[in-house]
Amino acid sequence: MKIIACYSNKGGVGKTATAVNLAHAFAEAGSRTLMCDLDPQGASSFYFRVKASKKLKDASFFKDVERFTGAIRASDFDNLDILPANLSFRDFDIFLSRMKNSRSRLKKALKAGGSDYDIIILDCPPNISTLSENVFRAADCIVVPVIPTSLSEHTFEQLMDFFKANKLERKKILAFFSMVQRSKKLHRETEDRMRKQHRKRFLETSIPFTAEVEKMGIHRAPVATYAGNHSAAKAYRDLYAEVMAHLK
Repeated sequence: MKIIACYSNKGGVGKTATAVNLAHAFAEAGSRTLMCDLDPQGASSFYFRVKASKKLKDASFFKDVERFTGAIRASDFDNLDILPANLSFRDFDIFLSRMKNSRSRLKKALKAGGSDYDIIILDCPPNISTLSENVFRAADCIVVPVIPTSLSEHTFEQLMDFFKANKLERKKILAFFSMVQRSKKLHRETEDRMRKQHRKRFLETSIPFTAEVEKMGIHRAPVATYAGNHSAAKAYRDLYAEVMAHLK
């Protein structure tokens, strides 16, 4: 079983869209996939039309395997199940701070509760916290969307510095450019500069800025299900292929 975290320390960069479309792509390719929504806002759960479990609350996520597995819901797609978020997830840092071996609790919970799956996709909240440290240690790879702008570049540098300072494996980071508008000079220049500076960290795939991705909220479904021939759907398929190649 492999764990893929869709993470960014900056909000509004297409992280949840990435998680949803990657989860669908893995499932469509035949992998038994669990989409685990760790963000208390529950956006990826909303996209998959799944309501939060009322039982998986407080620290039971990390301690109670039966409640963990009981909270998993089937999606509308073959091979794809969802563990939806609820508002109690906002207190994960508090729960973790009270536990022994707090930095490895997430990995232990996922291994125990998700053992029936080939792939676990994590949709993570946008911050650097005790939970995100758990994510960094648990994940086999960390897929990081980056908008080619100055602020996104700055937050990506913060992430890289955090990994270095805490002796985390930077090779886990698989960054890619998201919401790209090639017509903008700033986007082109920032993308070129960051690819040169972080050559080993960036994937080749770029996700375009397009209304078809924004329409996920209307369709409440992955892009490939309603706009399969669109450039955005192709880009997410390419992203899946690159991530899959890395896992192999």
